[in-house]
Amino acid sequence: MTKSVYYLPGMGGRLDTGLGLALLSRGFNLQGRELAGEFRKLDFGQQVDCVVNDLQSGALGEGAFVIANSFGAYLILHALAQMPSFKGNVLLLSPIVGYFSNEATQMGFVPPRAERLVEMASAGAFPVPKQCQIHVGADDWQSDPANVKAFSAMVGIPVTVVPDAGHSLPKAYVGGLLDRWLN
Repeated sequence: MTKSVYYLPGMGGRLDTGLGLALLSRGFNLQGRELAGEFRKLDFGQQVDCVVNDLQSGALGEGAFVIANSFGAYLILHALAQMPSFKGNVLLLSPIVGYFSNEATQMGFVPPRAERLVEMASAGAFPVPKQCQIHVGADDWQSDPANVKAFSAMVGIPVTVVPDAGHSLPKAYVGGLLDRWLN
């Protein structure tokens, strides 16, 4: 029987490229949403509601595998925040956990509901999935490892900081991680 994986890529990402392609090449049935096209045109609340509906539909089953990258991970976290504790397995790669800025690049981003996750986590109100882990690059300025570690410490999700890696984690690292995590 083919295992299914629910996948949310980063902003503008598709299911059949990058990490999605790596999952397909491993023989997994891929479900999820592309953060492009019609889905991207929805407002943030509608996107979160779609993801909640997907996760609660029952098609994924209790031991479901959920993988999300970057802004897709931000959507997953907000969807999980609206649900009772998710009973599946969740892998978050370079997750956005709120607003960020970087003086060196003079770049920043304030996503919708930027404070919500940290507020829930600090209040002990974030429903942590049964199995969840986070991987983030040590040099990631979008998914700042310090912010990710602070959030994860509040909710009890283990974090691996990948040395010498930025927002796009190395393919070899992610490939090995997928092989271990999905088996």
